[in-house]
Amino acid sequence: MGNSHAFFDSAGLPLFDSDDVGTRPVEKAPSYLRDHRKRLRDRFVGGGADAMPDYEILELVLFRAIPRQDVKPLARALLEHFGDFNGVISAPVDRLQAMTGVGEAVVCELKIVEAAAHRLSQTRMRQKPVLSSWNALLEYCRTTMAHQPTEQFRVFFLDRKNTLIADEEQARGTVDHVPVYPREIVKRALLLNASALIMVHNHPSGDPTPSEADIDMTAQVMAAARALGIVLHDHVIIGKSHEVSFRSDGYL
Repeated sequence: MGNSHAFFDSAGLPLFDSDDVGTRPVEKAPSYLRDHRKRLRDRFVGGGADAMPDYEILELVLFRAIPRQDVKPLARALLEHFGDFNGVISAPVDRLQAMTGVGEAVVCELKIVEAAAHRLSQTRMRQKPVLSSWNALLEYCRTTMAHQPTEQFRVFFLDRKNTLIADEEQARGTVDHVPVYPREIVKRALLLNASALIMVHNHPSGDPTPSEADIDMTAQVMAAARALGIVLHDHVIIGKSHEVSFRSDGYL
């Protein structure tokens, strides 16, 4: 679909009430639309997001970007195209803009939500030792990597108490390959004075089953790290709906 704006006004609202005052008339949304939006907001404030389907949460996000039109069709179209809420907010900008009705304001709102989700999950992960907040680490990795169109490889560097020192993306690759250099990973660990590592990468295909190359590379990193007294706690592969832990599945 082309980037047409025939059905949605994605110009967005001014950031503050005073923006552009007096420079252009303010067109009010129809009363039925205002009532619908108020009902959704009231339900969200009163009961939270748990009782609301993805398309209604997405509507709430789109309200500001498209202030005077019904955004339900766009919310449903985005979910149908990208799979789920996380898939929508994580989608590359060019793929979002290829959708009819998605302009700069819509992309901005979606990417604000994505950035907030990343910041929140990262903060939760940093609050305590990583190994005792494993679910927070996995949630962070799912949020940031599960819907990426190309492979990404990141390393979590930990101190002696397994507290996070650094979370770094080491490489990006293609849809089925990412270049990883074991010596560079260990060299970076020494530079950060790290005592332990957790490696994570994604499989854009959605299937997190390790390849032979994944297994070989992990063995090389483990051997290089062990020689310098650094522990490789795990290597996690993130898929679309689940992940594989080398430690849990017996690869380490």
